[in-house]
Amino acid sequence: MATKQKIMVVDDEPSIRKYLRTLLEVDGFEVETLSSGKEALKQVGEGARPDFMILDVLMPEMDGLETLRQLMQVDRTLNVIMLSCANEVNTVVEAIRLGALDYLTKPFEKVELDAAFLKCQQKQQLRSENQALREYCETLTEDISFLAASPQMLKIRQQILQIAPVDVPIFISGESGVGKEVVARMIHLRSKRHQQPFIKVNCAALPGELLESELFGFEQGAFTGAVRAKPGKFELANKGTIFLDEIAEMSPHLQAKLLHVLQDGQYSRLGARATINVDVRVLAATNMDVKEAMRTGRFREDLYYRLNVLSLHIPPLRERTTEIPLLFRHFLVKYSEKYQKSAPDPSKNLLEAALRYQWPGNLRELENFVKRYVILEDDAGSFRELLEMTSQQQRVAPSEAPQPPKEQGLKALVRGLKDEAEMEAIADALEKTNWCRKDAARMLGISYKALLYKMRQFNLDSGRGARSAAAKEAAKAAAAAKEAAAKSSHKEELPAVPAIRGS
Repeated sequence: MATKQKIMVVDDEPSIRKYLRTLLEVDGFEVETLSSGKEALKQVGEGARPDFMILDVLMPEMDGLETLRQLMQVDRTLNVIMLSCANEVNTVVEAIRLGALDYLTKPFEKVELDAAFLKCQQKQQLRSENQALREYCETLTEDISFLAASPQMLKIRQQILQIAPVDVPIFISGESGVGKEVVARMIHLRSKRHQQPFIKVNCAALPGELLESELFGFEQGAFTGAVRAKPGKFELANKGTIFLDEIAEMSPHLQAKLLHVLQDGQYSRLGARATINVDVRVLAATNMDVKEAMRTGRFREDLYYRLNVLSLHIPPLRERTTEIPLLFRHFLVKYSEKYQKSAPDPSKNLLEAALRYQWPGNLRELENFVKRYVILEDDAGSFRELLEMTSQQQRVAPSEAPQPPKEQGLKALVRGLKDEAEMEAIADALEKTNWCRKDAARMLGISYKALLYKMRQFNLDSGRGARSAAAKEAAKAAAAAKEAAAKSSHKEELPAVPAIRGS
């Protein structure tokens, strides 16, 4: 059953109040009548929010214009229709300037009152759409351009162009920072809904109760602090697209409610009995392993299959390194313009180091790195920062690597000791020749090509200090392993000492 709309009538004449009450209750409105502007201010100050207010201009003590002025200071969203015995242009202009949506002159016909309500409803709808547009503009970033150079991303771009016009839900997966929101925005801009709002909601940013009110809105008095009704994101995204980021973080209760919205296209605000019909395209994204989340009961299977009509998986940046120079220069131009700096020309060493780094934070980490590079204007410092981050990754990586089978342990140990010894010798030769590769190759008695191959094999071509330190640490570990192996071998080869019998 739909909730009745509330109308507050403020007029000092009892006959007008009685006439309007009878007229409006016949049309199904819930009517409250007041005899002065002070009463109206008191009611609104205590939290009353009627859907419409009919306010007389000529009243004793406080006239309608002063009442309207003070009401707008409390709440600019009130829908006020002014009444007056005289159609004075100055009064009409002042009322509209203060915030009234329409103006009627007594006596008026029922059709005029109906037209005034219709105009108010249209302006109310326009206000909601403008609010949605403002929120859209606030969340809209400059990163809606889709940069693709690798075969994987070119394929994804082609898929987006193919599926965007098809009005069905899409599930986007990928690690944090790979650009899932950029993909979602491109889908919206290429869809038939591109002229309607795009609303983003981060499901991991709010606890369940707040997220529910954010998504579906609430009525006045629905909970403590709800002093006025508020539309939800679904309502603001009507006819457009809603992007539910990190959807796997949503509580099971909220997942069930979302499933009903997807199935029926309708829901209720918190604290409301009336249902709201919505026409929204849902795009969902997560960086979690969805199959594991479903197996553990963290994510509903029926919701996943409802959202996963079409799916896109965005690969991490380490799997599409050919795009790093393109993205680097894109962010370089963007932040040079933003901070009003001349775009620096990154050195070859810096770009090569960027290609070698794994970028666990993906595009977001790369963007922040370029932002620092533009601000600090320090190519050498940025290069050292990348070398240090790469070195740290390589120190951590061996402990994370799977251990070889036991039967291959001895062979792997011997091969590892040989590699460590080679790396130590090459690093030592490079240090002694001040990293002149030709002199180092001559000192080691190998060809220049062989030296370059070994340097690439041992990652000795990405920096001097970091690589030399890593080599020395590895050499120490190798020496310790050799010593331990020698002791063990010596123990096993000693002959057994015969026991001495007592005489």
